[in-house]
Amino acid sequence: MKISELVEGVLAGRRRELARLISMIENEDPAAAEALSLIYKHTGHAHIIGITGPPGSGKSTIVTRLTGEYRKRGKTVGIIAVDPSSPFSGGALLGDRIRMQEHSLDKGVFVRSMGSRGHLGGIARATSDVVRAIDASGKDIIMVETVGAGQSEVEIIDIAHTVIVTDVPGSGDDIQAIKAGIMEIADIFVVNKKDLPGADKKVVEINAMLDLDQNMGMWRPPIVLTNARTGEGIPELADKIEEHMKYLIESGTLEKKGLQRSREELEQLMEYRLTQELLTHLQNSPEYESAIRKIAKRDDDPYTVAQRLIAEFLAEYTQREGE
Repeated sequence: MKISELVEGVLAGRRRELARLISMIENEDPAAAEALSLIYKHTGHAHIIGITGPPGSGKSTIVTRLTGEYRKRGKTVGIIAVDPSSPFSGGALLGDRIRMQEHSLDKGVFVRSMGSRGHLGGIARATSDVVRAIDASGKDIIMVETVGAGQSEVEIIDIAHTVIVTDVPGSGDDIQAIKAGIMEIADIFVVNKKDLPGADKKVVEINAMLDLDQNMGMWRPPIVLTNARTGEGIPELADKIEEHMKYLIESGTLEKKGLQRSREELEQLMEYRLTQELLTHLQNSPEYESAIRKIAKRDDDPYTVAQRLIAEFLAEYTQREGE
């Protein structure tokens, strides 16, 4: 399939072409970059929601219930579920989430599982590009559910407009509510399984943590009690998500975040491309292999070698461009 046909299909919202582009992104197919370049101007319309929290806090069920709520409200939904990777295939261990299959026949919902492939931060390296592809396909809401492996989940803040941190009663003592990493990224807290003992105590703990936060801006993260299994609290959660987006727009925070995100994305992309270009240039060259052997024997050090190789590459590149 030609790239132009692939892009046309994605922009038309066709699932087959969208799934194909996502596979190309995950496999780092060079053609994916061309396709992403062509669809870029059609992105930036979806509300991206990150959902993170410890395993067992009901993230997948919350995503499924929220999807149903948004469909009732006439919104189309894309779901990216980042799962632990198989050490053999690199694919997502859980595959497309079983609990999300009730929406599988709904043309207004697109579900994709991605393997984290060992990447820390709870999200796959390709997630931001996949979000962009789903955005270009016309989905109104995109939910990214992270692996849920602890405080390394904070990377979701670089992708999402609204970050939801889930927790459950009895998940730990008071110290758990004062964790510096994952708890500080929340725009909305969800205490799920509200029918369990200790739900009110968990709300008190989170509120106490928020009271200690001296860096909080105008938006104080609300705490929503839910029972995702029965659907209790899900409409209220959807309302809070909409309130947060309204706040982002009216306060100018959305525009500021967009500028910062664009800056970081460009810098990361340039760093990646330059690294790939440099390694392609150096790998399998006698000088490169010799340098590695010297480092292994402690006849040289990697810091000095890296600086020298980069300087030589840049000098050669500058000379080549000047000719």
